[in-house]
Amino acid sequence: MDEDEKAALAQDIRNALRMIIDPEIGQNIVDLGLIYDITVEEGGIARVTMTTTTRGCPASGYLKEAVGNCVWYVPGVEYAEVHMTYEPPWSPDMMTTA
Repeated sequence: MDEDEKAALAQDIRNALRMIIDPEIGQNIVDLGLIYDITVEEGGIARVTMTTTTRGCPASGYLKEAVGNCVWYVPGVEYAEVHMTYEPPWSPDMMTTA
């Protein structure tokens, strides 16, 4: 898998993650700015770094599981790993208007 294929797969993952809606805010997690990074490695290994709006968010487990499940279903992904972080902390400035 070359760099262009990895970038295309990362974009496919980002697009798929737009289907996940934050249950408290009602907007998709990508446009909310909850997805910090998506990397694709050789062999279709996808790693997603994400956050929630607050450290004690009651939807944290749900969102992390939903991201993992969603990524697994993207064609080309052979393994998915989701890492939750709170650095930097999320703020409304991270939201996109797209």
